Amino acid sequence: MASLPQLRNAVRLAWSGVPRLWRAARAAGAGRGAAADVVLASLLAFVAASRGGPTRWRRSNALRHFTWQAYLAARHGQDLAVALAEAQERGSADPVDTAVDEENNRRGRDYGLANAAQLRRGSRLGAVRRLDRAARELWERGELAGAGR
Repeated sequence: MASLPQLRNAVRLAWSGVPRLWRAARAAGAGRGAAADVVLASLLAFVAASRGGPTRWRRSNALRHFTWQAYLAARHGQDLAVALAEAQERGSADPVDTAVDEENNRRGRDYGLANAAQLRRGSRLGAVRRLDRAARELWERGELAGAGR
């Protein structure tokens, strides 16, 4: 069962995040099908990273950014992944959080590009699940930004 903070975050993501992601993907040159894949994969990454509860927000944030950017880089290329990451961070009032997000985004893109052939095979959900497992392993080893806090 989802907690109240998780539900609030899900509603916020659906209300403002989805249209923003769609517009950013389209502005970066993605067709309708690719933009839909971006939105759906982003939602799956959010849900996967949320496992563990609202008290572990640094962990959830790191897992989400890594998984999201790895998926986008593997399936849509580095340019689209970078454009979406930049759009996501634009206007952030927290430079420390932005720096952490940017580092996890970069690590995710590097991982996605290195494993693109494997991540392009199979379903969207299967790819996100593989990436979530990889992100969790990296977090446990202290290799994602924010893990040491």
